[in-house]
Parts: sequence; structure tokens; C-alpha cells
Amino acid sequence: MSFLAKTSIFGNIYKFAPVSGVLSRLYSSEVPQFETLAITVPKKHVFHVELNRPKQLNSITSLMWKELKDCFESLNENSECRVVLLSARGKHFTAGIDFNSLLEENSKAEEHEDVARKAKIFEKLITHCQDGITSLERCNKPILAVVHSACVGAGVDLITAADVRYCTQDAWFQVKEVDVGLAADVGTLQRLPKVVGNTSTVRELCFTARRFDSQEASELGLVSRVYSDQESAIKNVLETAVIIASKSPVAVQNTKKSLVYSQSRPNEVGLEHIKLINQAMLQSEDLKKAAIAQATKSTTEYENL
Repeated sequence: MSFLAKTSIFGNIYKFAPVSGVLSRLYSSEVPQFETLAITVPKKHVFHVELNRPKQLNSITSLMWKELKDCFESLNENSECRVVLLSARGKHFTAGIDFNSLLEENSKAEEHEDVARKAKIFEKLITHCQDGITSLERCNKPILAVVHSACVGAGVDLITAADVRYCTQDAWFQVKEVDVGLAADVGTLQRLPKVVGNTSTVRELCFTARRFDSQEASELGLVSRVYSDQESAIKNVLETAVIIASKSPVAVQNTKKSLVYSQSRPNEVGLEHIKLINQAMLQSEDLKKAAIAQATKSTTEYENL
């Protein structure tokens, strides 16, 4: 179970720690702590979430599903957090679902003979996994995912729920589920077609479970940019995160709300949604501050939201 840790600053507001080859400065005194995830604050208002089961290739267990949900729900409510960088420690981004964990859940269903009772157990399991992934989409803070090496199965589910995706040259992707006798049920079939915008290619990838590399991922539009290695990727994406964090949190977070809401609805419904939001948000002090900064060609600081 996660908890909110009060970090000791030893009389200073800064704390340094190496994270994925990048020196990390801790700007927040409140950082959620987890067993399967590592959280740091390398820049002001920028939280870095790393999958942290490197010896197990960051395979996703029942605990990690839960901690993903807890983590992004916590960051959604954390006013100091304005943008999230998502990456992974170790050799691979993720090998996908941990099959030992899956078999444990399957054994619970096998205790029952009746199909309805088995189905109820699997319904709970699938919902548990879906909630872990959907928490990224429900988090109002923009999430920038950086993939290196393998991103398999549930890893594709995870990154398609992020807002922006980047990868390294050695990255490769695979919608693996049909190879293990499953239809993907945690978000890939729903989100990947929207992300890529090419249902023919997406269906081929999902039907065949073939691997595709960083170049194809870039050509498909799955990732925005390909970097030479993880260190340069995180360094450059962190710069993008800093830019986002410098903007009005009112503007950025409502932009994400509208994008997520509108992606599967008719334009007129999305327009009504943002109209209802902005009839209140246009009264925010952030609008006045931004207007003055634009007029005077200066920078401004925004209050936390």
C-alpha cells in the first residue's frame, strides 16, 4: 500500500539522487512511495514515475496494477505536480503482464465449477487491471512516456493511455495477447487505433502479434520522436516537461480534460464540454497573468492548482 512520504531535506530545499543516468533534484517535500514504482521530482512541478522491477523486466503484477492506479490518482490530486515523465528502470521498459501473477488469479477461479462464479472473479481481475491503465488517462496532468527496449503486451496498453510517447532507437513493441490465447482487454484495442489512426495496420499488429521497431512506431505516429538512447531521451523529454510545467496549470489541465473527453465523441459534444469548462475558467487569474506576460514579453509564475 502506498503512503505519502514526508522527505527529509536536511536543512535545504534540495536533494540529489541519480535517476536513469540523470541527476535528479527533489523540488517537492511530498512524494508518494511505492514498491513497484519509483517517484522523484527532477524539476520544479515535474514528477518522474519509473517502473521499478528491473530484475523481473518490469513485468506487471497485481500489486503494480494497484500502485499505478494509486500513483496517478495521487499525482492528480497533488497541486505541486503539473506534468509527469513516465519511464522504466533496467534493461527493458516492460515485458508485459507477469504470468505468475496471472496464474495465481486464475487458480482462484479454478476453485469454482460454475461458470458464473468463475466469470465474476475474472471480471474483478480485468477491472483491477483496466483501472491501473485508465488512471493515466483520468489524471489531469500531462503524462510523457519514454520507452526503451521491449514494450510488450500490457506495456502497449500503458503507453497508449499516456498523452505523449517517445522512444529510443532500440525500442520495440508487440501487442502480444493473441500469442497467449487472449484478446487484449486493458486498453490497446480501444486506444491504439485512435493513437495511430490506421485501423488496418493496428488490426494486423493485434491479429499477428508481430514485433515492430522504433522506426515503424515513429512512422505510425505511435511515438513523437526517437532518441539514440534512454539517457538522451529522458534529458530531452524532461526539457519538454519543464516547458509544459511553466504554463498555466488551469490551461494545461483543462486542455487535457477536453482532449480526453472529445476523442471518442462528436465535435459538437466536445465543444459543449469545453464551453461549460471555460465559462468558469475564463475568470481565472491565470488568463490575466498570461495576457500580461504575452504583452510585456516576460515570464510569469502561476499558482498551484
